[in-house]
Amino acid sequence: MAQKNRLLIALVILIAISGVLVAADMLRRQAQPALAGNTAVTLTAGSIPIYMDGQLVAGFSPGDLDQLEKASFIEAAEGVKQEGWMLRDILLLYIPEEELRPDTQIVVSSSSRGKSAQLTWEEVNTPENYVMFDLANRGTLKLVSVMEKLDERAEWVQDSDRIEISSP
Repeated sequence: MAQKNRLLIALVILIAISGVLVAADMLRRQAQPALAGNTAVTLTAGSIPIYMDGQLVAGFSPGDLDQLEKASFIEAAEGVKQEGWMLRDILLLYIPEEELRPDTQIVVSSSSRGKSAQLTWEEVNTPENYVMFDLANRGTLKLVSVMEKLDERAEWVQDSDRIEISSP
């Protein structure tokens, strides 16, 4: 009988350990989607990714910007109206404003054109600078502004395809 009792006790211990392991695995699996939902970003074709300190935090396409108010200015060189969405408003859709300091660096680039523009949050956040994305004829976005470093066509970042934000 002692042998039988020892076998029953060993079997109960094995079942208890298995139950604890299964319960721990279930809890871990339930917690994973919640964590992944906060960090995983899925980009669709044509989306412009936004990176913050090297981490992909969001992506958007021109169609996602319909919810934003449009802004416009008349370009000084040719007198053509530039109309689009303020970069400030786009960034604030995905990044809390308290994470952006005046000296935070923002780089908008175009890999196909080999161009980029480096701005600070202070410059982007100043409405009078009109730092904005305008929809180009080909359906891509171009970064334009009335600021001296972006006020001419040659300085615009056409076919923009990446935004990088770096905390100071």
